[in-house]
This record gives sequence, structure tokens and C-alpha cells, in this order.
Amino acid sequence: MVTAKTTSLGRPPPQLAGGWEIGLLLFLVLIYLGGAVVNPTFFGSTEALHALLRDTSRVGIIAVGMTFVIANKDLDLSVGSTYGLIAVVFARLFASSFLDLGIATTVVLCLLLGAAIGLLNGVLVTLLKVPAFIATLTMLFIGRGFVLALTHGQAIYYSGKARDYPLFFHFGETNIFGFNNQIAIFFVVAIIGAYVLAKTRWGYETFATGGNEQAAVYAGIPTNWVRVRAYLISSLSATLAALMAAAQDKGVTPLYGVSWELTVIASVIIGGASIVGGRGKVIGSCLGAALVVLIDKVLREGWPITRSVVIEGEVIEVSARYTLPAGAVLVFLGLLLVLAVLIEPYLIRRQWAGRFWAWLRRRPPPAALETGGVALEAVQTKGAMAADMEFSAKGLGTFLARRDALAIILTAVLWLTGLALRPDYWWTLSNTFAILLNYTELALIAVGLTYVIAAGDIDLSVGAVLALAGSTAAYFLKVLGADPMTAIAMGLTAGMIAGLVNATLTIGFKLPSFIATLGMFYIARGLAAWLVAGRQLTGWSETYNLIGRKVNDVLLYFGMSLSPGLLRAIAEVVSVQTLWMFLVAVVAGIVLAYTPFGLKVCATGGNLRAAAYAGIDTNRVRFLSLMLAALCATMAGIINIAYFRSFNPVAGQFRELDAIASVIIGGGSIFGGHGSMIGSLAGAAVITLVRALLQLNVQGFSMPQHWINVFIGVILIVAVLIDIWVRQANILGRLRARIAKRAPTGAGTHG
Repeated sequence: MVTAKTTSLGRPPPQLAGGWEIGLLLFLVLIYLGGAVVNPTFFGSTEALHALLRDTSRVGIIAVGMTFVIANKDLDLSVGSTYGLIAVVFARLFASSFLDLGIATTVVLCLLLGAAIGLLNGVLVTLLKVPAFIATLTMLFIGRGFVLALTHGQAIYYSGKARDYPLFFHFGETNIFGFNNQIAIFFVVAIIGAYVLAKTRWGYETFATGGNEQAAVYAGIPTNWVRVRAYLISSLSATLAALMAAAQDKGVTPLYGVSWELTVIASVIIGGASIVGGRGKVIGSCLGAALVVLIDKVLREGWPITRSVVIEGEVIEVSARYTLPAGAVLVFLGLLLVLAVLIEPYLIRRQWAGRFWAWLRRRPPPAALETGGVALEAVQTKGAMAADMEFSAKGLGTFLARRDALAIILTAVLWLTGLALRPDYWWTLSNTFAILLNYTELALIAVGLTYVIAAGDIDLSVGAVLALAGSTAAYFLKVLGADPMTAIAMGLTAGMIAGLVNATLTIGFKLPSFIATLGMFYIARGLAAWLVAGRQLTGWSETYNLIGRKVNDVLLYFGMSLSPGLLRAIAEVVSVQTLWMFLVAVVAGIVLAYTPFGLKVCATGGNLRAAAYAGIDTNRVRFLSLMLAALCATMAGIINIAYFRSFNPVAGQFRELDAIASVIIGGGSIFGGHGSMIGSLAGAAVITLVRALLQLNVQGFSMPQHWINVFIGVILIVAVLIDIWVRQANILGRLRARIAKRAPTGAGTHG
């Protein structure tokens, strides 16, 4: 009888920590020693190590919660805003100059707010089917708007009242053992989080949901609750970190939590978690947080240098410190996020460390894991019902069945609303011109983004690319004294390089487009500030500014004058940039609606695999779409500095949110497969008119600017929900059918 041979699977992979975590710890030590060599006055002291652990504590606690979310194959971009919002709400509730509540009531209300944010994120992503990056990105902007609105851009302090509550505020201070209590809290949270994720049913359900959600459902796991639970843990972790910051600083500034979402996500992925879900360790995330915070400190602290200063003819050596320019740290964080995500497919999946170790010991290498890339595949567009309605409708129904009908109707309603509220101001040429100029920039960005969204991708970097192109052109004009054509060429080059990086990372390295463009969002924004040293540039040749002037101004510049009449009145209102935008929109609209390339864009976004089987080069389509979005944002940036005659580092801020909302309101699908240039232009008009109405002074009242961003965020969420449930799921049509089915037909028996 032949005995069956059994193959040993070897030791199971470690659940709490393993080789990757050991490697991170060693790398952390090396980086710290490098910092001590570069800046011994800071990193050579025990105070530096203590400061590193203290600052890591808050980032690490948020990373613990984020690990649960990423292991679920989700993402939470709102943690930075949640952290800042909770700290601001704590200050508003507790400070004597505001509500002056007690510490217990304040803490409970902050915890309830944190839980509400997490629950809202979870419900949006699971029950309402909003893509995680859209739902949490919108919450990021809404939260940041609340932070700025509640602080009015000013710091809030409560150190005097804090002395009356020593028990709570001792959590932010040094204890009798010589270290900050936040470090102890961090260790407790990390141990509990690591145990729960690695050793309990919650962890098993998390990994099963992230690894294969459909299989997890078949296994009886309540996957929706698992994902909601992860968002609750993430939001409550950010809330705890904010309370720790409140205890330490005894005050808050509007900058609390800015770009922390990037730091936390990079920490978790560096710690070994997979962006496609199913893998992650809390210990690794905590070590990743320590590594990111340490590198950030090394860059911010700089290194000591000696400068020679001449005083009354005598050369004196002065000790100084070199620090990186404004924006450099933001560039580093963006690069770190992209590199961290690349670690997953090119190091972890390929077993790089294990193979290198096996090579050193001259042993067979371990088998590489599956390396099929990290691109996330979203739900495919359900457009058949909408298409059937368009073909079968007649008369007015033909228009109402269009996906862009809502945007067109809203544009008319909003315009009439403004006319009704302020007829004395709304109809004037100056107001029309101001609205048109604001519309032009947004519409130009929306033109390119329509292609990207129709192709099934997203570009979160368009506002930052606008700033990068504008800063480059302004730098060449003002600092280098270049001629206008050279400045335009350099601005175009900078913006297109950013687009090329986005497209290469998304198509070549198969990163999710929202991750690649999120990294570029921070990189381009940081480079824009770095290039101009964080200051505003102004004062260059008026020849350049002609591309941002009205048509009549251009004619006068060249010595031509129109006679009074309708033509001159139009020339005094319409600008060169508006004409250029409409030209670009007409060409892009014709290509999207009537050419084979436009059909390929929608086919690629509707069903990527089916499009590839049909012979469409989907990679080329997506690549060109991302490049077009960068080109449109670049043109908007070059025109921006001509119109304002200056460059401000905050140029293009929140434009990505406005542009995405414009395309979705205009009938584009967040899942791809649909896009209309008329709809996107109408959607941009809706956003522009909403901003104009909210800023309108009606009987002495106008909405503060920071609250406007909150409204735009809410509009984006509503637009996405309309796309998912009204356009694609056809919930109104199904409701009408159900009502019609239950209604009596009149064919019953008569007694």
C-alpha cells in the first residue's frame, strides 16, 4: 500500500508582528541616528526622543483606527479634519469666552460628535454606496470648513480655566516617571488595537471582509456592519487624539490636523497594510507612524550651519540653522504616500526581503505572492435603465430623461433666484462679468475632469496642478524676468509633468487613481509654495496679463477701438479667457460625443474588461484622459495669474471639490461610463451660482466664506447620491412602478 505524502505548510504568518515590523524598527533606529549626526543639538538629547514619542502618540492612535479601515479595503480621508474639528469643538464648548461648559460635558459631547462622524462615513460608504474616497474626501472639506468657520481663522486658548481641572489636563503633561502621559495612552491603545485585530472575531471579520467581501457575506459575516464599525473606530481614534492635543496645548489653532490624513495613511501602508485590503498589523502601523513623524521632524528641524556676517568691515561667524523652504514638507508627505503604496505590490507581494535573506543564506527563495497590481475596481455603471428612458421618452420627457437635465434646470432656477433676491445688483454687467470669470476657471477644469470621470478614474490634484502651473509662470515672469511666451511654456511644462506623473502612476504602476492624484495633490501644492517661498508674487509685464483681460481691453492695448453699441458692450464684458474656455469646451464636447475616442472613453469607464475585450486600448484612453485633465488645470492656472495680476499660494484651493461636483451634477457617473460636456458646463454654472448666491448681500447679511465650503461639500454628496440612486438605481422609477402595481385598475367585479 502506498502511503500518501503530506506537505507541510510551515509556520503560519505572525499575527501581531513579524519580519517587516523588525525591519521597520531597525530602519527607525538608523534614521534617528542619522538625525543625531545631522543635528546633534536636537536629536542627540533625550528630550528629542521624548518629543518624538509624544508627537507619535497622537498620529499613532489615529493610525490604529485607520488600520481597521484599510484592512477592510476602505479609506478614511477625513481623520485630519475630524481631529481638527473635535479640538475646535472642545475649545468652543470649554473656553470661558464661549459656552463655558464643564470638562465632563465637553468630553462626552466631543465623543458623541466623533462617533457621529464615523457613523455618517460608514453609512455613506455601506448603505448609500458612495465610494469611500469620495465620501471621506467630502467630509474632509466639510470638516475643514467647520474648523475655519468656528475659529474665524483665529486661535482659541483656555489655559486659565484648565487649571481648575487638573485631572483631565494632566493627560497632556509629564508624569512622575518622567514621560508624557500621552505616550502611555498610545501604548495602551496600540496593545488593545493589536490584540483585537489579530486575536479576536472582530479582526477575523475585518480581514475576511477586506480580503473578499462576497465570500465573507456567504460565510455569514455582516460585512456592512464590519465596515461601519471600522469607520467608528477610526473616527473615535481621531477624537481621542484630539482630546489629548486639547489636554496638552490648552488651546487650538485653525491648522490643527491639516494634511494629517496623508501622514496617517502613509504610516499604515508603510507598516505593511495592503491598500487592497485583507492585510494589516497595528504594530506595523504604529512603527510606520513613528517613522513618518521622525522623518518629518528631521526635515522640519533642519541642520546647524555657520554663516559669515560682515559688521563694520569685520567678518563674524554666526551659528544658524538651515531649514527647508515653505511647502517642502508637503512635497515630502505626498512622495511618501506614493512610495508607501508602491511598497505593497513591489516589495511585500514579491517577497523582496525574504528573497534577499534567502539569497544571503544561499537557500531557495520563498514563493512570491500574487502581483496583479493594486488597482481598485469600482462598481460598474448601471446605465441601461437611463438609456432606455431617454430612447422611449417623447416631447418634454425627452429633455427630462437626459442625465444633464437636472443641471440645466438648476442653473435657470439659481439665476432667477439671484434676480429675485437682488434685482438691483444681479442684472448689472459688473456682476455678470464677475460671475462669468469665476465660472470660466471652474468650467475649464471641469472639461478635462469630465473625460477622467467618464473613463472611470478620478483626479484629486487639479486644483494643486492649477497652483503649480501658476506659480511656475509667475516665478519666470517676476524672478527670472522671462518674456510672456517663455513663462506660459514653463507653466505648461510644469503642469503637464504633473499630469504625466499621475498617468504613469495610475496606468504604468497600476495605483488607484485617487491615491496617485491624492499624492500629487500634496506634491504640486507644496512645490507651488516652495517655488515662490510661500509668498505672493506680483508686478510683471502687462503683455502677459492680456490673456486674463476683457476683449475691449485687449483691443485698446493694440490701439483699436470699437464704436459705441452692442458689440462694444459685449466686448467690455466678455474676457479672452471666457472665449478660450468655450473654444476648448466645444472641441472637447465634439470629441467626447461624436468621435471614436469619445466612445472609447465611455466604454472604458462603463466596463473596463469588456472594453479591453472589444479591442480598445483602455490604458491609452485612461492615460490621455488624465493628461487632458492636467492640461485644462494648467491652462486655468496660467490664466489665473493673468486675471489677478499676481500669484497667491492658495490659488485653486477647493477647486477639485468644485470640479468633481460640477461633473456629477452635470450627469457624469462617479463610477464611470457617462459624461456630457453640456452637463459639466451646466454643473459648473450651478456651483458658481451657488457660491455667488451664498456671498450675496441680502439686507445686510452675507454668508461667511468658510461656511460656503461646507455647503459645496454637502452639494457634492447630494449629487453623488442622486447619481447612484436616482440615475443608476432608478429608485424613483421603481417607486412609481410599485405604486402603479398596487393601484386599483378598475377591472374588479361589481356587486
